[in-house]
Amino acid sequence: MEDNSLSLIDVDKMLGQKLGAKATYVPGFVRNYLKKLIHQDELNQFLVESKDKTGVPFLKACVEFLDDKVTVKGMEKLPEGGPFTFVSNHPLGALDGVAIGSIIGEHYNGKIKYLVNDLLMTLRGMAPLCIPINKTGSQSRDFPKMVEGAFASDDNVIMFPAGVCSRWNDKKEIIDIKWKKTFVNESYKNHRDVVPMHFSGKNSDKFYRLARRLNFKRLKFNPAMILLPDEMMKNRHKEFVLTIGDPIPWETFDGSKSPSEWAQYVKDIVYSLQ
Repeated sequence: MEDNSLSLIDVDKMLGQKLGAKATYVPGFVRNYLKKLIHQDELNQFLVESKDKTGVPFLKACVEFLDDKVTVKGMEKLPEGGPFTFVSNHPLGALDGVAIGSIIGEHYNGKIKYLVNDLLMTLRGMAPLCIPINKTGSQSRDFPKMVEGAFASDDNVIMFPAGVCSRWNDKKEIIDIKWKKTFVNESYKNHRDVVPMHFSGKNSDKFYRLARRLNFKRLKFNPAMILLPDEMMKNRHKEFVLTIGDPIPWETFDGSKSPSEWAQYVKDIVYSLQ
């Protein structure tokens, strides 16, 4: 008997939630293709096997499932005390988030929170760590209060300030889009030092070609997101490097630059770590 409490991945259910009545017009062969593309059966098997794990133990189980080796450089730079704001580039869109959460979460005894895509809230193991960001519909009115609450708490906050995974630039270099300034404003307001991190890795050229073709600003749904589970599975059994930089004191973010300029300043530091 299916254990509905697990909130297993269900393409049919997600289509209904995101498209409403229009979901009935999605033909069966498209639904089956999507289920295969996001590895619904394989990922659900993992979710069943790890059903007793939540929070950081769930993240560690994800890393074991993906069988990736992540070498950490600069572990000694992780500051004591806190809480802190951890910011990173976002080259992969899924695997990097899980790996970083596992490493930082273990170091700080599970005291972490993510700002993540709201779709990840369907994963029971992730839910306790997440502040959901709605990427496909209207944002919850409570979201600003949820963000403020997270930064005012004693949890360390992990953020990918680009909001989406990295893209090709005009030179076909893989780099984040413009970083949002939220982490600057909230870290300054709550006296949180910011720890910059760089994660190595890339998705397939197919992903970047699709991301380049589509004008996401005109769409309520980002089609490239559908490819992320497949990209994650393609990156199984690989080696990556997480480089941790020197903490940036919160007092750094003064009035000499705008919050957006400070966000770019930190982004430049992150990419200097590679």
